[in-house]
Amino acid sequence: MEQLLKTIAQGLVEDKDSVNITTDSPLEDGTIVYHLHVAPDDMGRVIGKQGRIAKAIRAVMKAAAVRKDIKVAVEID
Repeated sequence: MEQLLKTIAQGLVEDKDSVNITTDSPLEDGTIVYHLHVAPDDMGRVIGKQGRIAKAIRAVMKAAAVRKDIKVAVEID
């Protein structure tokens, strides 16, 4: 899952080396939270106009998580 998120993010940003993903310990309901960190200049590329790209990233991650029978959440920092 982490590699999928990293691949998506690196495809969107200019500074591919600045893409960093951290995870928290699973929440009470078993949800794994991924924190996506990118360079400040690339933040707009990852979020998109009115958050459309961020919503699409979350949708892809949730669809992949369903196939693995887990719950995920993506936060963009």
